[in-house]
Amino acid sequence: MCCGGQDGDCRPLGFLLGLPFAFLACLISLVGIIVWIVGLLLTCICPCCLCVTVIVELALELIKAPIHVIEWFTAQIPC
Repeated sequence: MCCGGQDGDCRPLGFLLGLPFAFLACLISLVGIIVWIVGLLLTCICPCCLCVTVIVELALELIKAPIHVIEWFTAQIPC
């Protein structure tokens, strides 16, 4: 998880600095999980609603937020 680059170098400082922000992103991710479950139920009931599928896709991005935050922090800190 702390190795964010393609060259395989480990950046523990960026990982440690990103942890508090990743925790906040985890809280946002919980909201994304709830929206995703409700959106999936709505698309099963009425698959013709295109706006619900867009909301489900946005909820999936919210669920992936902690991973994106850690990757961003490890890419920003050079050591």
